[in-house]
Amino acid sequence: MARRLVLLRWSLGALSCRLVAGEVLSARLEWEDAYRRLMEAARDEMLEEVYRSQLEVVTSELRRRLGGVFTLRELADEYVRAEVWVRAALVELGHAGWARTLSLVEGAAFHLYSRGAVDYAP
Repeated sequence: MARRLVLLRWSLGALSCRLVAGEVLSARLEWEDAYRRLMEAARDEMLEEVYRSQLEVVTSELRRRLGGVFTLRELADEYVRAEVWVRAALVELGHAGWARTLSLVEGAAFHLYSRGAVDYAP
């Protein structure tokens, strides 16, 4: 009976780890895609500075919220809550076109910031 309980706990723990890893992987894929699309859009010289300033605002807020030592799991958890505070940060920036670039800039900023995670691997 005790052996079955240990195996059940191990199985549930392994399943939980795989689910968490899957969520992080899914978020990372979204971030990479947003970054790639942002880089493509930033080829337009008129938009490049806009994107750069928006990225700086979101990255600065990420630094304030997570600090310099964080894991990809913690970053993914923050990503779930990010739309509200990213929107507020971009509104404060005062750029009129932020609504069109919100998800793109958000994902790209998370992609760039993820490279500083203690468990980051390309």
